[in-house]
Amino acid sequence: MKRRDVLIGAGGAVLLGGAGAFAWRQATGSMDAYETFVHRLRAPLPASPGIGDLIRYATLAANGHNTQPWRFRAGQNWIDILPDLSRATPVVDPDAHHLFVSLGCAAENLAIAGVAAGRPGTMEVGADGGIRYAFETGRPQDDPLLAAIARRQSTRAVYDGRPVAPADIDMLRRAAERPGVRVIFLTERSRIDSLRDLVVAGNGAQMADPAFMAELKHWLRFSPRHATASGDGLFSGSSGNPALPDAVGSRAFDLFFTAKAENDKYARQIDSSAGIAVFLTEHQDQAHWIAAGRACQRFALTATALGLKHAFVNQPVEVVRLRPELAALVGEPGLRPDIVMRFGRGPALPFSLRRPVAAVTA
Repeated sequence: MKRRDVLIGAGGAVLLGGAGAFAWRQATGSMDAYETFVHRLRAPLPASPGIGDLIRYATLAANGHNTQPWRFRAGQNWIDILPDLSRATPVVDPDAHHLFVSLGCAAENLAIAGVAAGRPGTMEVGADGGIRYAFETGRPQDDPLLAAIARRQSTRAVYDGRPVAPADIDMLRRAAERPGVRVIFLTERSRIDSLRDLVVAGNGAQMADPAFMAELKHWLRFSPRHATASGDGLFSGSSGNPALPDAVGSRAFDLFFTAKAENDKYARQIDSSAGIAVFLTEHQDQAHWIAAGRACQRFALTATALGLKHAFVNQPVEVVRLRPELAALVGEPGLRPDIVMRFGRGPALPFSLRRPVAAVTA
């Protein structure tokens, strides 16, 4: 029996045995309401976008656990992206590396949307890790990556295994080029297999850590109702799992979320991928982590524009003892890897949500 069926069966036995299907729907919430939220959040920029529209597009960036660890502050000709340490994940990300990578992802979205809106500008990283986008008024310019911002998602699913054309790999490589950032592509099956083994080892180590599991569970959203109420976190439907009432989902997570099942899932997903992109920076500081975020966001948007899916498999980065093995695998001994992303062709899953602009604006 598949784990998905076990989760649904366990949940049904608990809830349907009491109040019935109506209570289940009431407790879970409606996917129609969820999709309405998604449609509003990911709507195209209007003809004359305001600052709030630019911030909305910035928030559609990739970020760890979908905690959205940012605050925005705007003036007449500038927008700041500030770290929100209250949304840090100190177990999986003790030095806030992923947090500043997430800020870089948001900065890249903001820069692309700003140019398209006729507000081209420059980015400057402050001593506190905050980012200032200083812009001027200009002519709106088309950018092929603008439409990809609303369509991009981290697709945690099995892909179809087909290779990606060398010309597309080259386009992805050029998209990810930034000063101080290196990106290595693994497309040979033997090297992908070695990367898979590191991901599985890292995942097993993380799942053996009760603090990691507690932090992960804190950011899980099992039902559309909970996801739309919070606007953040990891909605189960966005990773292909069933939507459940929160009480049932929490219990099912404790019972059925095992290292073996997750390791098998990651192995299948990596085996089905066309390739792996590993990002490394030349120095380990906030400015370089932000640069890595900008590079990986541009990579992800280019992949989306090419009809490709992607997902993060950062376990060998997050488990410290595995970093040297990963660096050696990609031919960069001595450097700390920053981000690992698999890519290929796969299905679309429900989009994750974001908090409203008013909730993230200082």
